[in-house]
Amino acid sequence: MRVTSWNLLHGLAIPPDPAVDAAALLAAEILNLKSDLIGLQEVDYFLERSGNHNQVGNIAAVMGAADWAFAPSLFGNPDEKWRNPKADDLKIVTNNGQEGEPGYGIGMVSKLPVRSWHRLDLKGAPFGVFMMFPVDGKLKRFYVRDHPRSALGVILENGWLIINTHLSFVPFFNYKQLVQIKRWSHKLGVDPAKIIFMGDMNIPFTKVVTGLKWNSLTSGKTFPSWAPKVQIDFMLSQSLTAENVHHLPYSHAGMSDHLPLQVEIPTA
Repeated sequence: MRVTSWNLLHGLAIPPDPAVDAAALLAAEILNLKSDLIGLQEVDYFLERSGNHNQVGNIAAVMGAADWAFAPSLFGNPDEKWRNPKADDLKIVTNNGQEGEPGYGIGMVSKLPVRSWHRLDLKGAPFGVFMMFPVDGKLKRFYVRDHPRSALGVILENGWLIINTHLSFVPFFNYKQLVQIKRWSHKLGVDPAKIIFMGDMNIPFTKVVTGLKWNSLTSGKTFPSWAPKVQIDFMLSQSLTAENVHHLPYSHAGMSDHLPLQVEIPTA
C-alpha cells in the first residue's frame, strides 16, 4: 500500500512563475507519485486564487481514484476574508455527497475501497505569530492569525485507518492538537496496529511528534522544498517502524514549499 502525505500550498508553483501551468505541473507530480492513497494539506475548494477548482477532486481524476474527501478548515480565502466552520456546515465533502461551500483545508484521495470517512474538529490558537514570506524576491515579515484545524480519517475496506492532518503553526497549540488526534484514533474501532497518522505537524522535533508510543516511518527533511532544513511532515505508526516500510524520497520538482512524504506499507 503506497501512502503519500503532501502539503500542496494550494497547488502553487515554487518559485512562483505566472508562465507556469500550475495545474499541469501538479497533475504531472501526482502521476509521478503513483500513490494508492494520498493525504493532502493546504488544498483549495473552488477558490479564485487557484482557478476555482476542486483540487482534491481533480487529483482523484488524475489518479483514477474513485474515492476522495475534503475537510474544510475554514470557509473563504485564507489570504483574504474567511470564517470558521459552524455546527451546521458540511464538514466532509466527498465524491458521493453534495457540493460544499468554497474553502480551504485538507483532503484525501484513495484508489483503495473506502468503508467510511471521519473528522475531528480542532480549535485554532486565539492568537497568531509573525512569519516570513517571499515577496518580490525578498523575505518579508507578516502577522498571521491562526485558524481552526481538523483531522480527516478514512477506514479502508482492508481494515486500515489512515489519518491526515495539518496542525497549527503556533507552538504548544500544535502539540495539544497532536495529542487530541492520537487519542481520537483509538475511538474509531480499528486495530491500533493498522493505524497510520500523517500530515504537516508544524513541529520540527521527531521525539515530540512520536511521543512514547508512536514511531516515525521516515527521517528525511521536508521543508522548505528547495533546500530542506527541517522535518515537519511525518508519517506515524504504533506497530511499524522505518525498517518495516519502504521510504520513497522525492526532490523538489517545482510544486509547493513542502516535499511529498511517501512510504510503501506491507498490508499482508
